[in-house]
Amino acid sequence: MNLRQYLRAVAVSAALACPGPAAFALDAADIAPLGGDDFDAKLAAIDKLIETRDEPSFALLQALSDDNALATDAGQLLIRSDETTRDAATGRPVGQDVADAAQPVTLNNLLRAKVAGALAGLQLASPDAAARGAAIDALLKSPDPSMKPLIDAARAREADPALKQRLDTLWSMTALHAPDAATRLEAVKLVAARKDPGMYELLRPLTAKSATGAWQEPDPQVRAVAQQGLDTLDGIERRGRIAGTLFAGLSLGSVLLLAALGLAITYGLIGVINMAHGEFLMIGAYATYVVQTLFHRYAPAAFDWYPLVAVPVAFLAAALGGAVIERLVLKHLYGRPLETLLTTFGISLILIQGTRMIFGAQNVQVENPSWMSGGVTVMQSLILPYNRIAILAFSLAVVALAWAMLTRTRLGLFVRAVTQNRRMAACVGVRTARVDAYAFAFGAGIAGLGGCALSQIGNVGPDLGQSYIIDSFMAVVLGGVGQIAGTVIGGFGLGLVSKAIEPFWGAVLAKIAVLVLIVLFIQKRPQGLFALKGRSAEA
Repeated sequence: MNLRQYLRAVAVSAALACPGPAAFALDAADIAPLGGDDFDAKLAAIDKLIETRDEPSFALLQALSDDNALATDAGQLLIRSDETTRDAATGRPVGQDVADAAQPVTLNNLLRAKVAGALAGLQLASPDAAARGAAIDALLKSPDPSMKPLIDAARAREADPALKQRLDTLWSMTALHAPDAATRLEAVKLVAARKDPGMYELLRPLTAKSATGAWQEPDPQVRAVAQQGLDTLDGIERRGRIAGTLFAGLSLGSVLLLAALGLAITYGLIGVINMAHGEFLMIGAYATYVVQTLFHRYAPAAFDWYPLVAVPVAFLAAALGGAVIERLVLKHLYGRPLETLLTTFGISLILIQGTRMIFGAQNVQVENPSWMSGGVTVMQSLILPYNRIAILAFSLAVVALAWAMLTRTRLGLFVRAVTQNRRMAACVGVRTARVDAYAFAFGAGIAGLGGCALSQIGNVGPDLGQSYIIDSFMAVVLGGVGQIAGTVIGGFGLGLVSKAIEPFWGAVLAKIAVLVLIVLFIQKRPQGLFALKGRSAEA
């Protein structure tokens, strides 16, 4: 049973089931303003109900909360229930003609919040610990100083240590403007000790001055403690902002890394400026969309596990596309950079248009499985989404995969040999053309994995790859062409710098600033962070 149901059961059954006059102590004149239009009079009437704290007051407050309170033209307050309509002051049933002529009592949002707080405050006396805890939670969300007498009484009789501690916090939030300076000081200490950013607006007025230049809080010791609390909250917010920026930078860097890693391999080995590399991301993303659709249709019970199938499918789809393009087109253009650039740009347009013809021009949505939905709360002001964390871990796993392929396999040995000295590798029997094809397909496949990851954080569309191709080239150039370690540092570095600049200059100016910084860096160190060891370095 939730709090609202409990309140309704207690208030309505206990108060209305006993209609005798002796059970009702409400004064009709005190509650009559609730049927009028005067806000201050309605507020005073609600305060009177709170002060009375009896079952009829409880019942009327619950009726106001549930829109079951009616008012006649004569100012009579009625409570409507499923069985009958009764006079709120006496509890006696009224005639149907009177009930039909009555109009609902209207409350604005402020008065509704007041009523909800009053019900929660009265519920602090409940014998049920769960109900008391729910009432404390409700009052903590919107503390009302007028509830202080109820909270004082609840603190005095509460035996549960956990609830007593929360009541202390609630009491402090309502006692910040008590007439006694010692009470205010104790309240400020409790609020500051909570270290909750939501308490900032409660403490800030205590350190401010009025329009006349006088301190709103006359006691200097209270002001000093309040300022210390504000400084602590500022520090928490600052740390949260820094942590959020770092995570956002790492998240962006992981995306750039997935987009640039394959490019680093193909560009370092073959020297091809592949303007269609972004479309391999798109192929991987659409492959993920197709797998998701098939799971929706044929295996809905196993939908949460579709990414495990989508990852190899995305890799194979992009790798196959890369192998076809390399064998049919690019192998005839090696050593001709301008023609290669223009050709791959044309291939990019063909792939985009072909995707529009197959899947349509509109974006398609790829759903997160349940285990990638939501996030983990690190600080009260910082929530890390599970899908971003998964992509960060996935990108590191892909880096480990690429490193293992290049350093622990025969193909990786051939790739490194061809990268360092193509003519010598050919002289010792390495089939360089086949190595080129395999390496290009592998780089395209890694881009497909990047598309699979990107599908989990945004919509998938034909132009998906165009958003990342330039940033991918910048990460590769910054890290050093053909260097995986440099690409990792370049990708994460670009992400962190971009996200650090964005709060000050905005996303567009941040990209411009990053580009300027890279140009200046390349002027000083043309080989990037790591020196190139490949054909371009040969004499």
